[in-house]
Amino acid sequence: MNHLIDIRDGVTELSLDTPEFTEEVQAQVDALEQKIMDMPPADCPVVHRFTPGLYIREILMPKGTLITSKIHLTEHPYVISKGVVCVFIEGVGWKKYAAPYTGITKPYTRRVLFIEEDTIWTTFHPTDETDLAKLEEQLILRRDDHLKNMATIECGGEA
Repeated sequence: MNHLIDIRDGVTELSLDTPEFTEEVQAQVDALEQKIMDMPPADCPVVHRFTPGLYIREILMPKGTLITSKIHLTEHPYVISKGVVCVFIEGVGWKKYAAPYTGITKPYTRRVLFIEEDTIWTTFHPTDETDLAKLEEQLILRRDDHLKNMATIECGGEA
């Protein structure tokens, strides 16, 4: 739980429906993501399911895990079917969610999650695509490899 308290320091809660996408907060999340990369990796198995016109992505996140999400391009529903999770979304602030919970992800959402109990989070995406690489292109904002760039700067050499 100390990780969550440390992360909350300096976070200002706002009350907006759609997350803002600011360079300042994204840089802070990038820096946090870099620190997470220095920790032992968490085992977060993902299950991909497909039905006609629908891609379903389910992730199991273990208790005590700190996670940053990618930046979502689409509005889509999600379900927390198990667990308790504290979530920071820019423009919204910190919120605690407990299963069962159903919500809507807005475009350009990027989350920081602290998993308080083993959590299953499932997203639903209307599409006929079944190729995972193509799905990522459709659903996730492409960015420069910010982690590689940060490592290059910190190490003073090429990564």
